[in-house]
Amino acid sequence: MTAEALAILKAAGAEGIDHPGGTLLAHLRRVSALLTSWGARPALVSAGLCHAFYGTDGFPVALLDLGRRAELVEAIGAEAEALVYLYASCDRESSYRGLTDTRGTFVDRFTGTPIRPGLEARRDFAELTAANELDIAAISPEVRLRHGADLLGLFTRWQPLLSEPAWAHCCSVLDQAHH
Repeated sequence: MTAEALAILKAAGAEGIDHPGGTLLAHLRRVSALLTSWGARPALVSAGLCHAFYGTDGFPVALLDLGRRAELVEAIGAEAEALVYLYASCDRESSYRGLTDTRGTFVDRFTGTPIRPGLEARRDFAELTAANELDIAAISPEVRLRHGADLLGLFTRWQPLLSEPAWAHCCSVLDQAHH
């Protein structure tokens, strides 16, 4: 699965896209490795490797058009692809605040549709977001300085959704923002 996903990433040009800490491909590999180190299940690790496929609210470069979702399903499986879509589709301004609330809505930025993901999907989303943001914050002192306090605030609110290893990593990376 990983080899197929990497082949699609390379074909889509992920090695040539600038991203904090080098290229987008290097970032995707680090996010996937971080999730592995936290004990994430294979579908979440695969989603970490592919989380930027459809672009995100914070990184608009899409590697694959949404019309090509079936290709990603074939490469990483339906569960992992659904997590990639959930992550990519998040309208962060509308969705972050209510993520820990089962009645909170999650707005799909592609369709404008509000949804209410189940607890496992919310946990996966929080874990993937933490891995993504913490990878960038760990590599970039500028990001830590500019966004560290906000990220720590966000992940503190999301702590009930995060695994213990993710929360510990969050504290170790973002505590540096206070020094």
